[in-house]
Amino acid sequence: MFLENASRRGWVEVICGSMFSGKTEELIRRLKRAEFANQKVEIFKPRIDVRYSEEEVVSHDSNAIPSTPVDTARNILLMAEDVDVVGIDEAQFFDDGIVDVCRELANRGIRVIVAGLDMDYTGKPFGPMPALMAQAEYVTKVHAICVRCGNLANHSHRITSGDQLVMLGEKETYQPLCRHCFHIATQE
Repeated sequence: MFLENASRRGWVEVICGSMFSGKTEELIRRLKRAEFANQKVEIFKPRIDVRYSEEEVVSHDSNAIPSTPVDTARNILLMAEDVDVVGIDEAQFFDDGIVDVCRELANRGIRVIVAGLDMDYTGKPFGPMPALMAQAEYVTKVHAICVRCGNLANHSHRITSGDQLVMLGEKETYQPLCRHCFHIATQE
């Protein structure tokens, strides 16, 4: 049989958008609802993300939930035994193996909720996120507010120097911009 437990049906949910759009807030909200429903939940994040906490997933407005930092996506499979829901934050920082990990977890009958940036600071698709969105049953794109004009923002504009793809930062490093303001900012 395809699923280990035919009564449990797994699936993948992706929450994506720019920085400051509420991705992690939405992830935490969904995971806390699952916990309230007495479902067994495990949360993972990339070990490199230590901005607010080494062992918690923390939103920009300081909501937090305990998590397990992992070095590679495959490690999630080793630690996600006997659970109903798996949450994964900052998925764009994982290797491409995260796509197969999420698929395998869902095939085991687990609800998988993944949050991450859909585009990098240059406006290009970020890491494994496009493949995760393609594999997901549900995709939620959340938006920030453009700090320049007040429209919906879908870009994470880097306001500091540096051209490395992965640069952890907050408001001092990035600002959310709409398409129009991002285009203008990248032409400056």
